[in-house]
This record gives sequence, C-alpha cells and structure tokens, in this order.
Amino acid sequence: MEALGLTPAFWAGKRVLVTGHTGFKGSWLVLWLQSLGAQVTGFALDPSTEPSLFDLARAGEGIDDRRGDVRDLGVLLELIAEVEPEIVLHLAAQPLVREGYRDPLGTYSTNVMGTLNLLEAIRQIGGVRACVVVTTDKVYANQEWPWPYRENEALGGHDPYSSSKACCEILAQSYAASFFPSARHAEHGLSLATARAGNVLGGGDFSPERLIPDVLKAWSAGEQVTLRMPQAVRPWQHALEPLAGYLQLAASLYEHGQRYAGAWNFGPGDDDMCSVGDVVALLAAQWPQAPGMVIEKSDMHEAGLLRLDSSRARELLHWRPRWSLQECLEQTLAWHLAWAKGLDMRAATLNQLSLYQESM
Repeated sequence: MEALGLTPAFWAGKRVLVTGHTGFKGSWLVLWLQSLGAQVTGFALDPSTEPSLFDLARAGEGIDDRRGDVRDLGVLLELIAEVEPEIVLHLAAQPLVREGYRDPLGTYSTNVMGTLNLLEAIRQIGGVRACVVVTTDKVYANQEWPWPYRENEALGGHDPYSSSKACCEILAQSYAASFFPSARHAEHGLSLATARAGNVLGGGDFSPERLIPDVLKAWSAGEQVTLRMPQAVRPWQHALEPLAGYLQLAASLYEHGQRYAGAWNFGPGDDDMCSVGDVVALLAAQWPQAPGMVIEKSDMHEAGLLRLDSSRARELLHWRPRWSLQECLEQTLAWHLAWAKGLDMRAATLNQLSLYQESM
C-alpha cells in the first residue's frame, strides 16, 4: 500500500510553513518538501552551527526563507496572515539536553512559549488545516523499564529540555481540546498532532554534544572521542525516518482530520536499539584506524534506557523504518566523507534523499 503523504500527488502546490527550517532536521525536511512540489516557507533563526547542513546543501534555494524568533508573537501573527499556510510543521526548538541545563530559561522560553505563540497565531489568524508539533521521545516519565513507551504513557522530564518538551505536549493537548475540536470550532478547521521521535543521525548534523558529530569531529582530527554514557541505550534512526512520519501524519491530518489528531511515536525497530558504545563501535568498523574512545563521567542526569512503541504509526499511517542502523551509519559516514572531499553537498544530500525514497 502506498502511504499517503510521500508523493507529489499530495504535496504539489500545498502551502507549507516549516519552523526551525535552518536546523539539521529542518534542512532535510525543506529539501524533501521542495522535491515533492510544495510551496515552502521557512521561519527560523540563522543556522546555529558553522558549518551547517542548511548552508552546505543550499536548503534555502527554492523556498521563502524567513528569519525570526518564535518567541515573538507579533512576527508570527504577521507571518501566518501573509503566507496563509495550509499545513504547519513546527520544528523550531532548543534541541540539546545539556544546553537545557546551562540555559533553562532560554530552553523553556523557546520550546514552551515559542510553541504557545505559534498555536496562538494559528488560532487567531485561522486558515491552517493541519499542524504537527514535533517534540521528542524524552517527554515520557522515564522509569528505565525494558519495554517501550506508548503514546498514552505518563509524561515527565527530569531535565529542563525534556520537561520543556513534555510541557509542549500538554500545551498542544490543551489547545486541541479548547480551540480546535471540529465540532465546537468548525471555523478553524484545524487538526493538531504531536510527534515524538528518537535520537536522529544523518549527514549534516554539526550540533555540539551529539554523538555522531562529536565522533566524526574527533576522529577527523586524529583524536579519541569522549563518551559520557557509553552504556546508555537509545532509539537510533536516520533523520529521514521520523521526517517521513511527519509528512505522512500531516497529510493524514489534512485529508482525514481529527481521526489522526493526538500524539504519535516514530521510533526504530528493536534491532536498532543499542548502546552509545555499540554505535561508536559500529562506526569504527567503517573508519580506517579509528582513534577509539575515552569515558568521561558526567554529573548531568540523562536517561539510561529509552525505547518507543511505534505500533500506532505502523498500523494507521503505514509508516515503518526503512534503513537499519547499519545503513544509517553508512549513509551518515558517506555524507561526511563527501563533504570532506569538497563535493557539491546539495547534490550529495538530494542523492541520499533519493536513495531513501527508493527504499519506500
């Protein structure tokens, strides 16, 4: 069965607003939407890293590239009124756990108030038909148990980043119940969902304090990589996996409304659940003379075991992961080596996108 939302048949000509489009996942997403024929407007701060996937892949070409801060309600009101998006994909966020410890105020301000401002702008202006708010797998009250979390599990969040994203989930639920239910507020015609994905990998991620960027940066310099929690188990997946889910979810909200509202998990299969140390070992097997790793004790709390149950997405959206962890690491390393060789990274990125689409 061909999944709704992954072909130009749906997206061609659709007006789509992507917040956070200058980030790692946002850059992959706007490139994908362009290839599907959507009319894309991006709204974000400047790229937070140098270099960045957004600049290297020239992701701003062919879209309406806007810069601004989601903490500014006035700017968002003007943007929604001018662009008149039919679909909104909200990725703008402070996405790093350790940065949340260093700047909790900025993390809550961006993640919670930024999301509130966007939903309020959508409520006031109207016209949006489908909205996907991207959160994280870390929204759950993590009990360190061995079975995966389902969408109806309790929300929590030990650290500021995780709890700020759990706040976004509660906020989205509140707005959906208060302002967007079709029966009571049909004039809005909006269906709202949240998307919870695992730890994403892929070419073009230069964010600090993320596993693969840190490994590639250290090894490229001939240095050992420093690991904080080598035994921590995470749901690893290529960034294109959850992005496919977001596209399918947005299309289903647009076409079928409230049936697809609510929270959704997009995580890898059980075979791709492994520890930080195991991921580095798999990557080392593909890296000639890898310098290895050293362990550094961290005093910041991070989850030790985290798994997602994506049964709902598999059954109702017909979504499933396409690349194994091994394939994900191969593609990530291939992207990095292409960049190191000075190749055209827009072409290299679009080629990997095509390879992923061929696997569907």
